[in-house]
Amino acid sequence: MRETCVPGGVKLKDTGFGYTLSLIGGKYKMIIMYWLSEHQVMRFNELQRSIGTISFKTLSVMLKEMEADGLVLRKEFPQVPPKVEYSLSERGLSLIPVLNLMCEWGEENFVPGFEAVQR
Repeated sequence: MRETCVPGGVKLKDTGFGYTLSLIGGKYKMIIMYWLSEHQVMRFNELQRSIGTISFKTLSVMLKEMEADGLVLRKEFPQVPPKVEYSLSERGLSLIPVLNLMCEWGEENFVPGFEAVQR
């Protein structure tokens, strides 16, 4: 039997599981990672259109956080108008198998007609 990710008496934030959640948790980070993994390189507006429900400010904040965490690379081109491209770093790419496992779980456990509660 596998040892638990969060042993008794240890705060969640002090575990590998808690650390991973701090990097990819929230409403949009995994969605951003999904689109970047599908397209390899995307511009800000492309990413915003693909997600559809994210504001300019929220996407900007998420990308800055993900860049600071080493998950996303930001490449700025010195031209007018400015051009910026985003892609997953090696560290970000290393999380894609985790997202793929979540996808597989969802496919195996999908309940037709079920609507998840939006938070």
